[in-house]
Amino acid sequence: MGPSERRQREREEIRGLILDAARELFVTEGYEAVTMRRIAERIEYSATAIYFHFKDKEALMGELCAVDFYTLATQLTKIARVEDPLERMRRIGQAYAGFAAEFPNHYRLMFMTPHPQGNIPDVAMQRHGNPEEDAYAFLKSTVEQAIAEKRLRPEYSIPSSCRRQSGRRARRRLAEHREGVRSVVEWRPIKKRVTTIIDIMVDGLALAKPRKAGSPTRPRRAGSPTRPRRAGSPTRPGAK
Repeated sequence: MGPSERRQREREEIRGLILDAARELFVTEGYEAVTMRRIAERIEYSATAIYFHFKDKEALMGELCAVDFYTLATQLTKIARVEDPLERMRRIGQAYAGFAAEFPNHYRLMFMTPHPQGNIPDVAMQRHGNPEEDAYAFLKSTVEQAIAEKRLRPEYSIPSSCRRQSGRRARRRLAEHREGVRSVVEWRPIKKRVTTIIDIMVDGLALAKPRKAGSPTRPRRAGSPTRPRRAGSPTRPGAK
């Protein structure tokens, strides 16, 4: 490795250290409370070194978001091979949850840390709208396919309404979990809970398949109580 290649690798390593430190500080202390000097202190570098790589905190945050959202998008590439859009929606939900479990600070920064909307880096603009490199565009295209194939209920014929509804349901489930319910409830393993929540959301959005004519009804369980007949209601012919 020549001197120029070595210097380039060192610059990339320092840049990675800066991003990792900034991500952790933004999540734990809040975007507004963290300064460039604070980030420099975390990695034991001078503030001048930070400004060599990023002109200000806004540029640093933009780079972080671009890197982390692209990391999420790469987790979804193998799901693109799933042909059924509803099954793909389930897999996307599982991938989001898996990403949150594997990269908790990334997820908190991307979806749970308030910060100003600054300029989007050029590389992120190039990826924007490409389902192969943009996680949101991938989800949007999947929902649009489900709508085009009439797989969703009519009230969710607009992609944004479908995504809002599923997002509200997911946030409600997560809020219940955060509000201390787990202290009195014996929870199932996290993967089973995630799968159940995703199934509930997708099944709630999906158009129910019509029952085929002549298809058998579900048999009554042996020993299950029958519904009491209302007073004065007519009996069926031949009933005892």
